[in-house]
Amino acid sequence: MSKLLAARMTADYDGPLVVFIIGMRINRLFKVAKWLPVVRAMGPMIAELERDPRSGFLGWQPMLAGLRTVLLVQYWRDFDSLETYSRARDKQHWPAWAAFNKAIGTDGSVGIFHETYVVAPGGHETVYVNMPPFGLGRVGKLVGAEGSRRDARERMKQAGGAADG
Repeated sequence: MSKLLAARMTADYDGPLVVFIIGMRINRLFKVAKWLPVVRAMGPMIAELERDPRSGFLGWQPMLAGLRTVLLVQYWRDFDSLETYSRARDKQHWPAWAAFNKAIGTDGSVGIFHETYVVAPGGHETVYVNMPPFGLGRVGKLVGAEGSRRDARERMKQAGGAADG
C-alpha cells in the first residue's frame, strides 16, 4: 500500500489531457470461462503501455463500481495517442479485442464499456486528503492545496479553466 499523505494536496498537471475510462461488468458470475480472459487481458496492455513512454499513455487508476464492475481510469497525452494504440495491429489491444468479439460477442456474459473525455488545458482541478498518490495525482506532480490553491474555484482559475461565470 502506498504511503498516505495527510496533507491537503492537489495535482499540478499542465498540458493537454485525455481521460479514458474503460471497464467490464460480469453479467453471468458463474461463466468464469467467459469473463476471466477479459480480466486477464488488461494487465499485459497496461504493462506494454508503461514500458513505452512514447505511446502517450500517462498512467492509470483501478476502481471498483459495485461487486461486478471493474474499471480503469487512464490518462493519455492526447486522443490521437489513445486511438493509435487501440488500432495498432502489433500491440496487445488489437488481439484482445478480436478475441473478446470472437468468444463473447453479444452473448451477454460480460459487458464492456469505455468513455473518453478530452480535457481542455487547464480544465481540471483536484484535491486529495489522507490519500496515497491517486488518479491525476499519480500522473502529475502533487503539491500542497493551500493558500491560493485551497479552494476548487481558485485551483480551476490557476489551471486556466473557466471557473468564472
